[in-house]
Amino acid sequence: MIQIQLNLPESAFSILRSTPDEFAQELLIAAVVKWYEVGIISQSKAAEITGMSRQAFLVALDRFGVSPFQSTPEELAEEVGRG
Repeated sequence: MIQIQLNLPESAFSILRSTPDEFAQELLIAAVVKWYEVGIISQSKAAEITGMSRQAFLVALDRFGVSPFQSTPEELAEEVGRG
């Protein structure tokens, strides 16, 4: 595993009222949720990156208000129409 170092002011941890380790995990989850939201990665890859189960990642998506579906309603309707 590769470790990345970030330089943050100590006040950053008070935002979430967390320890540095908790803050780092939350930062990682937030980034991965965004990557999923914009279609860069899949749910399974997101779960792998965060070290979460896919079910736990779905809970994180809900917490951030991100849909677990990457297709638009129009795309889904089109796929159903083809079937």
